[in-house]
Amino acid sequence: MEASAERYSYNPVLRWNPQVEDYFIKAYGSLHFAQISKALTRPSCYSCIRVNTLRSTSDAVIEKLQGIMRNSPSENDVQDINLEGSKGSNSFDLGMAAKLSSFQNGPISKCQIPGLEYVVFVKGSGPHGIDYGYAPGKPPKEVLVSRKCAEAVLRGAQVYVPGVMACSSHVEEGDLVAVSVAVEQPAPDGGWGLGITRGTVLQGLQTDPYYFERNGLYIGQGTTMLSRAGIFRASQGIAVEMNNRVFKLPSFHDVLEGEIFLQNLPSIVTAHALDPQKGERILDMCAAPGGKTTAIAMLMKDEGEVIAADRSHNKVMDVQKLAAEMGLTCITTYKLDALKAVCKRNGSTDMTTLCYNKDKNDVVTQRSDSRPLENVGSSTIIVGSDADTTCKLVSNEKGNERTYNSKADTRKNTRRMRNGPGRNQSLGGRVENSKGFLPNIFDRVLLDAPCSALGLRPRLFAGEETIESLRNHGKYQRRMFDQAVQLVRPGGVLVYSTCTINPGENEALVRYALDTYKFLSLAPQHPRIGGPGLVGSCEFPDGYTEEWLRPGEAELVQRFDPSSPLDTIGFFIAKFVVGSKET
Repeated sequence: MEASAERYSYNPVLRWNPQVEDYFIKAYGSLHFAQISKALTRPSCYSCIRVNTLRSTSDAVIEKLQGIMRNSPSENDVQDINLEGSKGSNSFDLGMAAKLSSFQNGPISKCQIPGLEYVVFVKGSGPHGIDYGYAPGKPPKEVLVSRKCAEAVLRGAQVYVPGVMACSSHVEEGDLVAVSVAVEQPAPDGGWGLGITRGTVLQGLQTDPYYFERNGLYIGQGTTMLSRAGIFRASQGIAVEMNNRVFKLPSFHDVLEGEIFLQNLPSIVTAHALDPQKGERILDMCAAPGGKTTAIAMLMKDEGEVIAADRSHNKVMDVQKLAAEMGLTCITTYKLDALKAVCKRNGSTDMTTLCYNKDKNDVVTQRSDSRPLENVGSSTIIVGSDADTTCKLVSNEKGNERTYNSKADTRKNTRRMRNGPGRNQSLGGRVENSKGFLPNIFDRVLLDAPCSALGLRPRLFAGEETIESLRNHGKYQRRMFDQAVQLVRPGGVLVYSTCTINPGENEALVRYALDTYKFLSLAPQHPRIGGPGLVGSCEFPDGYTEEWLRPGEAELVQRFDPSSPLDTIGFFIAKFVVGSKET
């Protein structure tokens, strides 16, 4: 029975590329990195909710959530958060952690950090031991899911049809099944892969694919909503409804829409680090899905101008939807590649210049060749000029046109509904294309850069990243930073953040910024909840030396350690003040 208990448990070991693992051990030390790796395989023990203070209050939201949770007690089997757990080697304020998780009055609590009183925590629990009904010679019926599906289930999702990889034979609708995970394994070509055919039959025998590999990778128990044949025949829908989870975190899907937003605590702190003020012009360079954008707008009391840009049409639509849902009107969205955020004047007549009058907040539109426009599509164009204007370039949209849908288009749309939107498939809706912004026109810029995301949790696999890929992330981020620094006016603020534990994307970027742009200086952040950054450097086998922070700089950045008592995702925030750019 001990062997079965060990098998039917949740005790994953995060696998890394060996060179990447050596690099992180040099950065953190062997023990600390082992603690980080273990923490990354588990979700945070609480959910963090940002209250939309323009529509509600934290007290009102707590009261509503308490009523909802009373009606669903199965989702509220919680225990106290253990603040004395793995602390890692960074110096964190346990008193601060206690303020973040004071649940004396129940599973829902208001944050006690000054300035963050509108943040609400909902306590979860786990890991729980689960009796899967194993008997000698009679293993439980089982559904094997993909790693990404499992990570979503650990965060509170159900098991959806596309995520199922294999299943026991003779599974019928309504059966109780154990849910296990298939994690990528080393492939013959030196990479990683699953090597399992979707629809494989599980016999519960050692000859099953991934029989030994899924030891300690059971994430819960649920009821099948379809038979085995139905699961592999359907293209969408819930395959297994989870009713006994290893980690129990309340679901907030479709709960109090417009009043609350589920957001990681470091992301909320990032908006505060930017310190946006009423009436300012703010740029969020990589805005999707809009959490930080709306947090910034909310801190500004929806007074001012927040420009939200992202390179994906569909992601820009997500930002628009969230802003509308939260009733925020100061957000303007654009489709824009952050690597092309600074506009180039090339004399083209194919673009329109949108100019913002600083005094009146009027929108003035002109062609780049100064010829007036009367109308474009369904938009009314106001022509004018003012010496005190700042400009950005956007392409003209076509007017509304009636279109004929052929049978081929109808079939294509049907496939899209079944398979979901692809990379190049637009969800529809209007998105303004931007050609970039003129330098020095923003009071504050947030660059929440695309990164390796090695701080996100729960995470069951990390082997895809190599030393080369991590370096490439850093190069990409430096190129985006080069754009961002040009857009902030002298005296303004630039905040850089990532959701990774990789020093090459965090401290090394700060080192690059300070060494390259002498007019930049690190600034204190409020509130300060995270720990200090890493000081020193790392020398690689190929002779390359990666420089990190220097003494006196570490306390000015915030590094959120997933193994710390704060129990957050891995995250990094640096705040720069822009001095005079004149040389």
